[in-house]
Amino acid sequence: MFGGGGGGFNPQKMEQMMKQMGIDVDELDAEEVIIRTEDTELVFSSPDVTRMDARGQETYQVIGSPEERERGAGEESGEPALEGGEDAIPDDDVEIVATRTGATESEARAALERHDGDLAAAVEYLE
Repeated sequence: MFGGGGGGFNPQKMEQMMKQMGIDVDELDAEEVIIRTEDTELVFSSPDVTRMDARGQETYQVIGSPEERERGAGEESGEPALEGGEDAIPDDDVEIVATRTGATESEARAALERHDGDLAAAVEYLE
């Protein structure tokens, strides 16, 4: 599908095809990515992060080797859990939830606060 023979593909053609399908791809200059589960945190330092926007649906790809630590380990070392306290729900997150669900920004913010900033849980709650 992606080129004939030779086993390779042309990145320029792939990018052109993605644009034709309405998919935008951007490399992000991320310093750190943290994935929090109930018990642990996966901390990616200096990861390669790619954002793909396919007609309003954003997908992020994180490439790197994470350090695994127990939840709360960052707070004990002096790092704040959320910068700015409990009300530190990023406006971008509010916009993503509102766009995805059709909710107002205040409804999206309330859902995010209710679910401790968890985008997926907030979207599921509003849908």
